[in-house]
Amino acid sequence: MDRVLVIGATGTVGRHVVFQLLARGKQVRALTRNPQASRLPPQVEVVRGDLTFPETLDACLEGIDAVFLVWTAPPASVAPALERISRQAQRIVFLSAPHKTAHPLFQQPNPVAKLHAQIEKLIETSRIQWTVLRPGMFASNALFWWAPQIRAGDVVRWPFAAAPTAPIHEHDIAAVGVRALCEDGHAGAEYVLTGPESLSQARQVSIIGSAIGRPLRFEEISPDDARRQLLALMPASIIDMLLNAWAAAMGQPAYVTSAVAEITGAPPRSFLDWAHDHAEQFLA
Repeated sequence: MDRVLVIGATGTVGRHVVFQLLARGKQVRALTRNPQASRLPPQVEVVRGDLTFPETLDACLEGIDAVFLVWTAPPASVAPALERISRQAQRIVFLSAPHKTAHPLFQQPNPVAKLHAQIEKLIETSRIQWTVLRPGMFASNALFWWAPQIRAGDVVRWPFAAAPTAPIHEHDIAAVGVRALCEDGHAGAEYVLTGPESLSQARQVSIIGSAIGRPLRFEEISPDDARRQLLALMPASIIDMLLNAWAAAMGQPAYVTSAVAEITGAPPRSFLDWAHDHAEQFLA
């Protein structure tokens, strides 16, 4: 598969997919609603398209062998967009979530997971060869959740200090996705991807402190206080899902898989690796 369209190329994982495909010598086309703001390398063919308007995908898909898909549009666009993708591409790798995994962290009511399940069903019944990636907790959530507090001081106020997760580096998610895009043997696979170890949220904050050379303190707050704090950042339904997930995960280790190492041949990057890679963003 030499010609790949990346849908979601400017996002956390998609950008890594683009760079890793280029390193393999692949022809990369990136779909974005605003090509002028993409900040992608000149070797990438940046095209204007929008999942919300599926008719814009036809020109973007012309001559494409495989598609990396991050869904960023309303549910109503799913069927017409996937119909166009499956008509022109031979292979699709979809970035989903581990909603089929039995661990309680992943089994809370989640509107995004419902949408992902709908997308997966349509992909699986199409003619296209498919692979589904199911990453657990993204390490990059720490930037969204904690970086503003760390830039402002040395205390992170957050709920469920002892709740464990196995945060995964976005580079590793992309590495598995690129293998599935470029190599045979991944058709029909569903890969649950995690970081290498179970870490409490308090431990993750401590690790960030080590990476930036500044001790940080985790101050646990109640779920109600957290809900009020988070309403400025995300919808109430996502807040409830996260709080319920952390509460359900208490008292047991995070779910950890070996999928990254098995597929890529390299061990997954640690949370400390991730924190060093992003240290400047906690200090800016």
